[in-house]
Amino acid sequence: MERISHFKLNQPTILHNDSIPQRITPADVHKKFSSALMNAIDELNKSQIQSDVVTNQFIKGEITDIHDVMIAAQKASVTRQTAIEIRNKVIDAYKEIMRMQI
Repeated sequence: MERISHFKLNQPTILHNDSIPQRITPADVHKKFSSALMNAIDELNKSQIQSDVVTNQFIKGEITDIHDVMIAAQKASVTRQTAIEIRNKVIDAYKEIMRMQI
C-alpha cells in the first residue's frame, strides 16, 4: 500500500521521473485518491463474496473443512469492521474541518 504524504493544494508538486519534471495538480490527487478508495471498496466486496461462496459450498457439501469457512468469514468480518472504522474516522475528520473557523 502506498504511504500517504503531505501535499499542498495551492502549488503543484514537481516529481522527478527520468529527469522529466511532472506536475501533480489537485485534480490528479483527486483521481488518485478516488481510485485508491474504489480499490479498497472492491477488495472489501471481494472478501464478502468469497465468504459467501465458501459458505454456500460448505452448505452444499462441496467443502468439508469448517475451518476454511470460518477463516473466510472472519477475514470478511475483519475487513468490513476496518472499513466501517475508517469511514467513521473520515466522517469525524470532515466534521472537525467543518467546525473550523476561517
